[in-house]
Amino acid sequence: MERITGARKEILQGQGKRLFFAICGAAIYAAGVNLFVVPVSLYSGGIMGVAQVIRTVLIQYLHVPLSGFDIAGLIYYAVNIPILLVAMKDISKQFFVKTIICVTMQTVFLTLIPIPKAPLLPNDVLASSVIGGLVCGFGMGLALRMGGSLGGTDIIGMLLLKRRGNVSVGRVGLIVNVALYTVCLFLFDVSTVIYSLIYAAVSSLAVDHGHSQNINVQVQIITKRDNRELEEEIFRKMNRGITRLDSTGAYTNEKSNILFILISKYEVAQLRQIVLKYDPQAFIVMNEGVTVVGHYLKKL
Repeated sequence: MERITGARKEILQGQGKRLFFAICGAAIYAAGVNLFVVPVSLYSGGIMGVAQVIRTVLIQYLHVPLSGFDIAGLIYYAVNIPILLVAMKDISKQFFVKTIICVTMQTVFLTLIPIPKAPLLPNDVLASSVIGGLVCGFGMGLALRMGGSLGGTDIIGMLLLKRRGNVSVGRVGLIVNVALYTVCLFLFDVSTVIYSLIYAAVSSLAVDHGHSQNINVQVQIITKRDNRELEEEIFRKMNRGITRLDSTGAYTNEKSNILFILISKYEVAQLRQIVLKYDPQAFIVMNEGVTVVGHYLKKL
């Protein structure tokens, strides 16, 4: 019983640590936007870019008296809430909770981090767009790596992937960005659109480098307990298939079961939590970066 309690405590501490770093990712992203992107009047890609365009239209074109702080974060939050509510049934509870927390904290950071009156890199918009893209991409990647998300097109893409099956997250982001920058082309000058595209491209590369969404992990669980409840909970909570193999220990000659599972790297902590709940003495072997050919569901 003490071993089970200790394992659960370790798992909870690990989840708390991952949530802390996911929030740090939200803070880094907000700092990149407010310190490098906004001062040079650039526009982020995805839903955040849409929120920034709405902000600009409200202030510059409709002359709504909004001053003192950038309201783009609040608009982004308002847009994300219905997206998350629609997608709630199609994403894991853990991912949903972390995403809500990350999006909320990101809005807080976007509101509180002061925007410099003059660019940190004066007369160098290109450097601002590249550095802003690296900082923001690192922040988004860190949040994803810790099992959360900063919302936006990632959630929309995953939702469409599950419901239609022929849409990728990247394709959804591309469609949103094409529409966004086409609108920017009519509202603003060409240079703003070009530098915004550079920012979006650098940010996308930084996200791909930093997050673990597409890192496949092969897991083999060796357990002496024939516990079907363990398998049912993996089916129910993780929506992952399991291959069960009968095995025999060469030294002890004892019978055991090998559960073979393929997951993404960010799901590792959740799987460990489920396994140790039913068998604290289970032997778990993980192999990262495996190539998968066939029917395998990629999730956020």
